[in-house]
Amino acid sequence: MSRCLAERAIDHVVLERGAVANTWKTERWASLRLLTPNWQSRLPGFGYQGDDPDGYRTMPEVIAFIDQYAKVISAPVRVHTTVTSVSRSDAGYLVTTDRGDWHARTVVLATGACNIARVPALAEAVPSAVTTLTPVQYRNPDQLEEGGVLVVGASATGTQLADEIHRSGRPVTLAVGEHIRAPRVYRGRDLEWWMDAAGVLDERYDEVDDIVRARKVPSLQLTGSSERATLDLNALTGIGVKLVGRLAGINEGKAQFSGSLRNLCAMSDLKMGRLLDTIDEWASDNGLDGEVEAPHRLPPTEVEESPPLGMDLTGGEIRTIVWATGFRPDYSWLDVPVLDRKGQLRHDGGVVESPGMYLMGIQFLRRRKSALIDGAGDDARDLSDHLASYLDGQVATTDH
Repeated sequence: MSRCLAERAIDHVVLERGAVANTWKTERWASLRLLTPNWQSRLPGFGYQGDDPDGYRTMPEVIAFIDQYAKVISAPVRVHTTVTSVSRSDAGYLVTTDRGDWHARTVVLATGACNIARVPALAEAVPSAVTTLTPVQYRNPDQLEEGGVLVVGASATGTQLADEIHRSGRPVTLAVGEHIRAPRVYRGRDLEWWMDAAGVLDERYDEVDDIVRARKVPSLQLTGSSERATLDLNALTGIGVKLVGRLAGINEGKAQFSGSLRNLCAMSDLKMGRLLDTIDEWASDNGLDGEVEAPHRLPPTEVEESPPLGMDLTGGEIRTIVWATGFRPDYSWLDVPVLDRKGQLRHDGGVVESPGMYLMGIQFLRRRKSALIDGAGDDARDLSDHLASYLDGQVATTDH
């Protein structure tokens, strides 16, 4: 967004509570790699310049990429400046920080969707002898006690942590809820290549039937690795991870799991099949069938006949619980009445229901790829168009 505003000669400042790429530097586990191939890190005026376009960036590489981008575009970043409140003013907005106040006609909220780890209320019933932590707190298996680990949540984060922790010698049980299974490589090309080429990632927020539901869809079960490996539930059970259903409750030290595991896995396989059908259709329509491998499908997710419905958390078998149950944004500093009853911002494709306020960086903001690095540029171009028109007086205050 800063690059797009600079191209329009719109005076602006970027306020950052820590250093550039702060979250990547302070809130990610050590072995994490981007889920998208290197070629897909495309930002306005900047992209991947190395010799491994199909690889997946490590955390140090992600940090260096963002640091370099800030330098290349000469972004006017004020680091170590924490915003404590944003409120309406006669001229637009008053932005209060721990290093002085700013007055602005427009404000872009670019704090992202992953500020606070979601931990279910039932976590309060976990026995005191069991250590609990979130992916924000997790760095590597060495920080965990020896003994069993229960990972709750089986989207991209949960499957990656289950894999790494189990390989460290700690037996892992994975509590599985809604998830979307996906092959890393399909018909010889990265799944992200297919989704990009076929236009899946460019699908717009105003083209889907239920955008509220679309924004809640779990992340694909993908991982970035030098082997370009598929990390799904079958891969995890293949190394000895035990699957149970969604964690439904904890009563007197006993965990209770839903009996819907088989159904959820079958639904996930169906969703994967629909995505691959879309890709196959696009490949045929565009004459690629002779250039790439033939269509294929992964074997169905294997689930034991009667998965356990309970587990005693007081017996010492489970020493740690990792809550891989998603994240939520933090708008505690926003003193403008734009939140709905669930604490979500009311907006239309990033145009917030307050004149001159915009939103960036949440799931499916304007396109299916909005939460990816590759999606930021297109969203920023659209929203900077709207912002510029607003500043020019060409947008009515009720226009969203």
